[in-house]
Amino acid sequence: MVTMRLKKKEKEAKPNKTKKVRVLKAGTHKKSVIALWLVLIASGSFGVYKNFTAIDMHTVHEKEVIEQRIVDTNKIENFVKDFAKAYYSWGNNKEAIETRTKAISQYLTKGLQDLNVDTVRSDIPTSSAVNEVKIWNLEQSGTDEYTVLYSVDQTITEGDQTSRNAASYTVVVHVDGDGNMVITKNPTISRIPAKSGYEPKAAESDGTVDTATTEEVTEFLETFFKLYPAATDKELSYYVAGNALKPVNTDYLYSELINPLFTMDGDKVKVSVSVKYLDQRTKAAQISQFDLVLAEIDGNWKIVG
Repeated sequence: MVTMRLKKKEKEAKPNKTKKVRVLKAGTHKKSVIALWLVLIASGSFGVYKNFTAIDMHTVHEKEVIEQRIVDTNKIENFVKDFAKAYYSWGNNKEAIETRTKAISQYLTKGLQDLNVDTVRSDIPTSSAVNEVKIWNLEQSGTDEYTVLYSVDQTITEGDQTSRNAASYTVVVHVDGDGNMVITKNPTISRIPAKSGYEPKAAESDGTVDTATTEEVTEFLETFFKLYPAATDKELSYYVAGNALKPVNTDYLYSELINPLFTMDGDKVKVSVSVKYLDQRTKAAQISQFDLVLAEIDGNWKIVG
């Protein structure tokens, strides 16, 4: 009996088993997701910044290129004009030809100077004076090369005879990094734009304006165009609304309306008309063409557009 009691006590005295505490661990997967989002946000922000910066830089670059191109164009045009005046002017004597040779050397490469040695000689029977040089086109044809199309109007003298000569040519101008220029291609025969065969469709009255209105508007236009050349702002205000037409202050004498055409546009009348005047200074006829919009305001016709 004693023995059993002791065993029970020993069992009761045995310490309790320690209970494990559960530790929560932040998984590596969750950390990776957070890191990935941070990278994406940073990349997006950088991309937006870079995009706006690129646009700004591109805009600045375009502005600089446009400004530079304008300056270069003016320089090149003046360079070619001055060259042409020297190249196409000569006298039929040794001194005049030497002056020309020296002048064109300021524009041509050494190779082109040698090429042009005998283009004008002292034994030719003509002399030439340049009346006008026109630049018709200028385009970039290489990194530093520009092709220029120009025309020259000359007066050619041979003995007692004079004649006018007009011709067109192209040259190539090289522009170096310092903005200095030299012609690298000799004047080469070319052609300038000719008159186009285009004819606009002739305007026609569409019959939408009745006879009574046509007569009223015609009478209004005749009265207006008689006073228009010398009319003041105050006088115009009786016939014109706003700034549809401004004073011209010219010494013209009204002659007639030529082929006025009328069409209705809602409650307004559109008029296409040629007006013949006599220029009191030159005594020549002058024909002006007008496209007008008229409206009836408070019982009176007015030009409103």
